[in-house]
Parts: sequence; C-alpha cells; structure tokens
Amino acid sequence: MKTMSDVQTQPGEARYRIAVDTGGTFTDVVVGSNSGDMAVGKALTTYDRVFTGFEASVRRAAESVGWSGDDVLRNADVIVYGTTHATNAVLTGKVAKTALLTTDGFADTLLLREGGRRDAFDSKAAYPPPYIPRQLTFEITERISAEGDILVELDEEQVREVLGSFKEQGIEAVAVSFLWSIINDAHEKRAAELIQEILPGVPYTLSNAANPTIREYRRSSAASIDASLKPLMADHLGKLRSDLQEYGFAGDLLVVTSEGAVLDVADVLDRPVLLLNSGPSMAPLVGAAAAPDHDTVVVCDMGGTTFDVSLVENGVVRHTREAWLGEPFVGHLTGLSSVAVSSIGAGGGSIAWIDGGGLLRVGPQSARSTPGPAAYGRGGEEPTVTDACVALGYLDTEGFEGGFTLNREAAIKAIDTRIAGPLKMDTLQAAQAILDVSANHMATAIRQSALEQGVDPRGALIVAGGGAGAMVAAIIGKLLEADTVLIPATAGVLAAYGAHRAPIATEFLSPLHNDTRSFDAGSASRAVEDLTAKAEVFVKRFDGVGEAPKVTYFVDARYPGQAWDLRVYLDAAPDTSGDAAGIIERAFHEEHDRRNGTHDPDSRVEIITWGVRVEIPRPEHTRSESELSRTAEIHRTDSIVFGGDPFSTQRYRGVTLAPRDKIVGPAVIDQPTTTIVVPPEWDATLDDRSNIYLTRKEA
Repeated sequence: MKTMSDVQTQPGEARYRIAVDTGGTFTDVVVGSNSGDMAVGKALTTYDRVFTGFEASVRRAAESVGWSGDDVLRNADVIVYGTTHATNAVLTGKVAKTALLTTDGFADTLLLREGGRRDAFDSKAAYPPPYIPRQLTFEITERISAEGDILVELDEEQVREVLGSFKEQGIEAVAVSFLWSIINDAHEKRAAELIQEILPGVPYTLSNAANPTIREYRRSSAASIDASLKPLMADHLGKLRSDLQEYGFAGDLLVVTSEGAVLDVADVLDRPVLLLNSGPSMAPLVGAAAAPDHDTVVVCDMGGTTFDVSLVENGVVRHTREAWLGEPFVGHLTGLSSVAVSSIGAGGGSIAWIDGGGLLRVGPQSARSTPGPAAYGRGGEEPTVTDACVALGYLDTEGFEGGFTLNREAAIKAIDTRIAGPLKMDTLQAAQAILDVSANHMATAIRQSALEQGVDPRGALIVAGGGAGAMVAAIIGKLLEADTVLIPATAGVLAAYGAHRAPIATEFLSPLHNDTRSFDAGSASRAVEDLTAKAEVFVKRFDGVGEAPKVTYFVDARYPGQAWDLRVYLDAAPDTSGDAAGIIERAFHEEHDRRNGTHDPDSRVEIITWGVRVEIPRPEHTRSESELSRTAEIHRTDSIVFGGDPFSTQRYRGVTLAPRDKIVGPAVIDQPTTTIVVPPEWDATLDDRSNIYLTRKEA
C-alpha cells in the first residue's frame, strides 16, 4: 500500500488523500494534499450511482481552493470511503437471499436471540422474526464438544443434499454456524469445501471467522448478516471502484468500519459485517482530537437524516459490543466491537407533522436528498427542520452549503400549509416551534445517552458538528445547561474528516476459557502467540503507511456466575510464564469498579476471550499558514428570528475569521459546509486551530 511520501512524484507534483462520507442527504468530502493544504466539499447524495455525488463533492472541494477536480481524483493515492449502505440494507431487509446451516437441534438460535424481550412482563408476546427465516435454516447432523472433541461426525451426504437444493430455491449466500466451531472448526471448514464444490461462486461465511465468540447467537447472527451482505457490498463497492478506475484513480481504496477505523476494501469485502454502524463511528475521532484537554466530551453529529451522540473520556472513544441493528430485542446483534453511538431520527431533513391529537411532531421521517426539504426546490412539500431554519433566516439562501440556492417562499408555504395553518399559528411561530421541538429531541437524546453511561452532560464539553449541528448547537447547549459548546474547524464534514484522520485498525480474537486461580499457562501462551503472529502479519501488510503501529492486548473476562463480560485492556502482551493471571485479575477488579461502582477483590476471574487490537495511526494534518491569516469580514446584516423575536444580525464569512477573533451574538457564521448560529445570549471565539467556541454570556 502506498503513502503520499512513498509515491515517486515530479518536483511540484501534487498528490492527494480523499475521505468521503455518504450520508442520507449529503455526501461530504475532505481532500488533503502532500503540501499540507486541505479542502472540504459537500454535494447531495445520489442513490442510484454513489460516484455521481462523490465526484460532485470532490469537485466542489477542489474548486474552493483553486485545484482541478480531475487532477484530484486522478492523482489521489488514497481514497477513504464511508457508507451506510450495509446498515440500511440490513434495516430494510434488502439483502441477499441467505440460507443458514446449523447444528442439529439449534435451528431457533436466531429466533430466540439471547432470550430478552422488549417487554419483559409480556410472556405471551411472540419473538420477532429471525434474520434468516426458519424455512431457510437447515439443521445438519454433526456435533463438537466444548473441548473440541468430535462427538458426531459431519453428515456430508446430508450437507450435499441440502446444498443441492439451494439453486432451485434461489439462494444467493450461505452462512454456516456449527456449535463450538470456535474451538474446532473442522466441520465448518469441510462445509465450506462442499459449498465451493456444489455452489461455485456463491459467497459464504463461517461463524468462527465472522465473530469467534462463545456466544452462540451473536456468532450465528454475525455469520448470517455477513453472508447476506457479501453479494450486495461486492456489487456496491465494485461499481465504485470501477467508476474510480475509469476516472484514472490507481491508488488504494480504504473503507470505514464500525470500530472507528479503516480497512482495505479487500478486507471489507471478505467481512462486510464490519460495515454495520460504521457511518457514525468517525465523528468521535474528531471530537477527541478537538478537545484533548477535556476529561469528558459529548460528540453530536447532526446531518440531514440522523442525530448521533457519542462519548469520549480522557481522549478515548467509547466502544461497545451491544450495538443493536434496529430496536433492542427486536433487531439484531453481532457482538462485534463498534464505537458506542446513540442515534435518533433528527436531522435537517426531519419532517414536521401534526399527530392525531393535534400535537406538533418532528421526525423520525426524513425528506433525505430526494425530494429533500421544500426549500431545495426539488419537489419536496413536507416542512422540515431545514425549512424552519430558512424561514427564521438562519440559512443564507444564496450560498447554501449544498451548492445551490434555497427557496424561502417554498419553505414558508410548506410550513404554512402543513403546520401554521392547522395549528392557527403565525409562520415564524410555527418555524420556531419546529426548531424547538427538534432541539428538545436532541437534548433528550444527549442526556439519556450520557446518563446511561454514568456521565452528567452538564459537566461535559459539547462538541457539535455535521452539516446541521452548528445551527442548533447553542440551543442544545442551553437546554443541557452547558456553558460552552465547541464547533470543530471541520464541523460541516465531521465524519469525513474523521475518516481522513482515522487509523487503519483491526482486532483479532482467540476464544479460550481460563481462570486466574487455576491458570492454564500453556493454552494461554499458545493463544497469545497466535494473536501476536496475526498482528505482525497485519502490520507488515501496511508497512510504511502511517506512524508506528500500536498493538494493544486485551481480555474479555467476568466474575464466576456473571452472564456478561467486560473488556479489559492490558499495558503489555501477557507474560503467561509470569504473573499474567494476577495482572489480569487486578486489572479486571479495577475496570469492574470503574464501570459498575463495585468489585470483589477476593473473587477469581474467568477469562473468556483473548484479543489484540492493531492500530496504525495516520500522520497529523498540518494546516497551511494561508488558512490562518484572515481578517473577519461581515457579509451583510439580516433580520433573524431568535426565540420568536427578530434581531438585527451580522453574517460573517467563516473563511475570513482569524485565531482569537471574537464574534458577539447575535451573529451567523457562514462556512463552506455548515452554518454556525450564535444566538443573542452567546458569543463565539476562534482558537488557534480554527475551532469555534460558543460561550454563554452569563457564564
């Protein structure tokens, strides 16, 4: 894999690194050059051909700094691509027709999940449908013990017979999940050989590769989802790669994963389950970098369709293995590590409507990019949060970030027709109400997410971004009783910039049950050696791509009798010939106390899984001096409504602001990819890194 410094260039020849985030409404792009310059762009997402919106956003970014869009695409060494395509496909059921081969007697694993219910007190409620229908789940005679012994041989004739029927049934992918394949994968491997023989070209996934965990449901679920995504993502990423190659791109294509990292496209095509929930995983990286001196940071990313909330503590982004795809206990779990993000349907495109009781509601439905808000002039008739902001005067109708003008009359008409008229309100009152309801939804989402994780949002720094986040950041800050809100320099393209700086990273797991008081040093040593070997191979693949690799070992452990485990990171590779058991035990007690407020120092600890995370950081981007040498320029003065009252408000061009400039509210700062609204009771200050701090005046 090449880096900008590896490429042999002619003197003065520019090379580029492109990061793109395709959201539900906009496609955001960040372009960095080998000279240290950076450009950002935004265009409407195109669903029929993703490259169209991608190309448009690259051109907008390039043209904003005088580059050629063609040159940027052709001379890019690396393109990092973030997409919600896999997540959307799973949530909507638009995936490949997939069959599941499972151990005889375990056909209902996907149906029962882990036994939880949405309503724990309704014992009569039926379980929600499994990810793979029962009629496409096939029980195979075979059995392996928890120790890896073969108790019942694999019935190969039965497997052949089942696989032979798949062509007639129109099966497009196959998942295989046999009991205890994580200890002995012989039967799953043989099933794979038979699939290749009988169904050549049909993609398949083995559960021990999808998610090597003892938790049977999560392993089966991960394998099933992974298999169902393989044809879909092969087509999606294949088309994108083909479009890029036709344009002359010959560099490396990396893809954003749910772990808050990126991987080579070949790795993702081999394991597309890593794409689930990957869309929101990038914003926290920017939040952590923008506020390194704050203990607790709440990162909010508001785009056109969703509002995502994540936490950063002491510079570390929180991860989880409990991320549901869809509603808890109704959707699906994979058990794979992902950035911990809470999402609600609240964005610039969220539609305002009146319920049966006559109450104003906003979202979760979205106008998306097509037809979009009424103000876009693309056929949308439903009023949205964006339309409310247009009516109130927040958005510059002539210089909107999407590259087109906004139709204020259309926005007002939609609000009048659907909201103001039925509720007998003034247009601007209705617009303010839409904004207030939406802001309250978002503040509640932040409060709930933070409190569930033991964090008081009043003491945290709020970092707001996304194309629409800076418009409502101060309103949300006030609702949360926060005195300061940080708007990063790249707020309008928060996820894309996160992808631009994201490390190449992955995890390797080795399921091995062990006990700190009866420690099996031999098996632990073999597990650690295997993990170390895999980590070394991964590092060699990406040699020279970034900075020195970071290799972190961890264990998933629990107290005896506990149903769930905690991930405990270790300071160094476990020395299984030394006091590894004692080190792990003490580390677990500390982590259990930190997470749960209690621990049992006299108890032994059960180790469930050994693991290693390999991370290759990206070099820091250094802004050129030309970006920082500016003089604040007032674009014009508008009458803008705040809290129902009009105020004479100065509009600034964000690109003209210089470090330590102070903007007194009310004011609006128009940036190329977002709009920052500074209400009357707030001020704004630019720091040395072009981040903007909103501060309440009474604070």
